[in-house]
Amino acid sequence: MASLAVSLAVHNEHISAEVIEANEFPDLSRRYDVYGVPRTVVNESIAIEGAVSEAVLIDKLLKAVQ
Repeated sequence: MASLAVSLAVHNEHISAEVIEANEFPDLSRRYDVYGVPRTVVNESIAIEGAVSEAVLIDKLLKAVQ
């Protein structure tokens, strides 16, 4: 998920990605309710649990901006 998010950010100036190690940042883990990884948070409003395909991630990104 991290490499997919970064790849999308590299190819689209409207997307940014930050990859955070949950164990190293417990405060952020609590803030975003990270209990398992990967957990992808989009615009602080949509959370995606587990690894998903590129198509699913793009669909979630589009829903987040609507």
